[in-house]
Amino acid sequence: MQIVKKINNNVALAKDDNGQDVVVFGRGIGFPAMPYTLTDLSRIDRSFYDVQSNHISLADSLPEDIIMLAADVVEMAQLELDINLNPNLPFTLADHLNFALERVAQGVELSTPLSYDVAHLYPRETEMGRYAVELVRQRKGVELPECEVYNVTLHLIMGELENSNMHFTLLSTQVIAEITAIVEQELDIHLNTDGFNYSRFVMHIRYLIQRLEAGQQEEGVMDEGIIRQFQRTNPRIYRCSQKVLSHLEQTRGWVCSPDETLYLCMHIKRVEEHNSL
Repeated sequence: MQIVKKINNNVALAKDDNGQDVVVFGRGIGFPAMPYTLTDLSRIDRSFYDVQSNHISLADSLPEDIIMLAADVVEMAQLELDINLNPNLPFTLADHLNFALERVAQGVELSTPLSYDVAHLYPRETEMGRYAVELVRQRKGVELPECEVYNVTLHLIMGELENSNMHFTLLSTQVIAEITAIVEQELDIHLNTDGFNYSRFVMHIRYLIQRLEAGQQEEGVMDEGIIRQFQRTNPRIYRCSQKVLSHLEQTRGWVCSPDETLYLCMHIKRVEEHNSL
């Protein structure tokens, strides 16, 4: 392996035997004059492929133990969730965790408005977020606040999203536009697409599309009587949701479970109520 550029004494940019760029971590690996050939590969503690140049600079500005911790979280998530995550994620997650530790030291705690949505819609990713917080406790001796479970989970969700294939990207973009048009027409409103609540709405729809396309829906939790109650108290929102569901079935062959139906209703209601935010 050729070590071609020093990042710091323990981190360097290298090329493997196939000529691929790789960021390598190892004690003293960046100390010798560059370039040089590393013959003892046991000196490499961790290697990262396909990392973008703007993320490589994070390797020099973050504590190495935090990067390794984040890498362990990403590796565990890939195994448990059976997915490929963005190769930049160990560095962006490490940056977040390092900032979270700084906030704890300063006594600053941030809330996560999406925590309920995240926990319900992405329970497996949330388990990984909890694993990350526990790993920080074990290795750093710091108790991160509960909100960090969901902050880490969001990083993992976005790591999945960034690796979505082009087909899904195009599909979700088209379907979101169609659903937005239906909501605007049925409720006679113009959605503030720059607002936080619309972003939250889009996130819900995007992952609803992902589950529908994969045939993996939330099922068997909600009592259908809750949906009937919602229909009585929010008839306009319910009619709008039925238009959306009918559109999805007619154009894509997707049929939503009662659980998904109720959460769609709730998100349509929320985006209407907070449309000016």
